[in-house]
Amino acid sequence: MQAVEDTESGQIILTEDGNTILRYNYKTVYEKDALDTLPANKYAVAVNDTFMANPSIYAVPRSNYIHPIYGLYGEMLTRDWSKDHPHHRGIYWAWPEVDFGNKRGDLHALQIVFARPTGKINLQSGPAYSQVEAENLWMWGDTIPIVREVAIIRAYRSTPQGRVIDLAFRFVAIKDSITIARRDTKLYGGLNIRMHTPIEQVISFHTDSANMMPQRSWSDLSGLFAGAGQPSGMMVLQHHQNPGYPGEWIQYPDLSWVQPTFPASGTRFKLEKDQELVLRYRIIVHSGFKPDNDTAALLWDAFNSEDTKGLMFSF
Repeated sequence: MQAVEDTESGQIILTEDGNTILRYNYKTVYEKDALDTLPANKYAVAVNDTFMANPSIYAVPRSNYIHPIYGLYGEMLTRDWSKDHPHHRGIYWAWPEVDFGNKRGDLHALQIVFARPTGKINLQSGPAYSQVEAENLWMWGDTIPIVREVAIIRAYRSTPQGRVIDLAFRFVAIKDSITIARRDTKLYGGLNIRMHTPIEQVISFHTDSANMMPQRSWSDLSGLFAGAGQPSGMMVLQHHQNPGYPGEWIQYPDLSWVQPTFPASGTRFKLEKDQELVLRYRIIVHSGFKPDNDTAALLWDAFNSEDTKGLMFSF
């Protein structure tokens, strides 16, 4: 398992036996470098959608996201620079309402506030997993640093059951009066996931009732992805230690999108200088359609068990 920095692009590539598992785009990606140029999905614009009359304002160079993630058969699962929503970018952790004092930016749609690399990265390779840890600063107007972010992405060696990819994010305010929220405090925001649209797409998500112990929560999107020849998909598991757990699931089937949101509906989360926000998730890339509920429960238990060591931040 190898984690290497591409000498030409500066992006981080995680591989298994020479095959790319995923690419973490630490440096800026421009539209001319997009890996796929498929037509736009058929999508009915909803009220208050960020993508309205002028899509060009969202076709902004971007960084700090995962794309592509490949399936077990080499198929590309995620999507970037989609023509229907050009700001959508694989898997990315961002909020559409970032307030700095009395001003509002949109980290999700790449407006006013942007995540920029500091150059501080730590790569790990080994027989069991490969990992990248990277620091970014949220830059207000691309000039004022307001939040320090550290992301860890760890990909484990695949098994017959699939491939596990663990994600951990830490956010600490640099300036005062910073809050993050979902769109209109009730829609998308948090760990955003835009996937390619497979044939026979199936989206599902599950959260146990509040009185159940443990209260498990997971999602799945699966189908026949181009290049696979057979069904495959991707699960997302939430960690029970995330603040406000469990995050509400939001889906947009026409966009092949299902995500765990943060923070809770109707709220704005204040980022503090002396108190870090940590969010953890597990992605499972699998063959076949979605796992049955018993299997999904066991996968969630493994991620959330006391014996599972969480990813440790080194800076």
